[in-house]
Amino acid sequence: MRPVLKACLNGGRGQAEHPAVPVTPADLAADAARCVALGVAAVHVHPRDGAGAESLRPEVIADALTAVRAARPDLPVGVSTGAWIEPDPAARVAAVRAWHVLPDFASVNAHEEGAEAVAAALHERGILVEAGLWTVEAVAAYRGWRVPAGRILVECMAEQPAVALADAARVLSALPTGSDAPPVLLHAEGPATWPVLADAVRRGLHTRIGLEDTLRLPDGTPAPDNASLVTAARAAGAR
Repeated sequence: MRPVLKACLNGGRGQAEHPAVPVTPADLAADAARCVALGVAAVHVHPRDGAGAESLRPEVIADALTAVRAARPDLPVGVSTGAWIEPDPAARVAAVRAWHVLPDFASVNAHEEGAEAVAAALHERGILVEAGLWTVEAVAAYRGWRVPAGRILVECMAEQPAVALADAARVLSALPTGSDAPPVLLHAEGPATWPVLADAVRRGLHTRIGLEDTLRLPDGTPAPDNASLVTAARAAGAR
């Protein structure tokens, strides 16, 4: 499969951190359309409720997905199921089962309590599971799942580029191999974002970019918006 670039539009950030962070469904839809026009193949969003808090509630998920799909009907759209959004694993499973508008994919962090049950609920709904692996220990947890993942996210959380690159190498070397192994998306956050994106390009892996991961362009200057980050990632070889 040809490596592709995903845009991670907002994450846990609000507009207090950056005025161009998309928060409302309309914001997400407009930003997604701009990024797709620049060449991204999918978007990852963190829908917000009316108070601006991340939420897994069915109506919040539906509003965001419906808006993005109205702007770009064929664009794959994914969401997070991170434990910081809903700490209770049973509530996360219940939320997934209650969704009436479904994302194309959803990430599940393998190190979180109840991760396999959340992944199973997603799989039962026909939603592609992205297994988020932050550490080698998380790889071991993921390998114990009885639920298939459609994609693996190798997520480097160390801010120091050298540490993040070393972590990436360790996690990648621990992953299952073979023709039936899921495709891998490699990315980082903060100062390590651009070095790890370059490593993903070099390795021929999927990657992502957006204001969720970094507020800065490769030269260290502030990024005006998600579109500028996508443009820079494309210039760096991400496709």
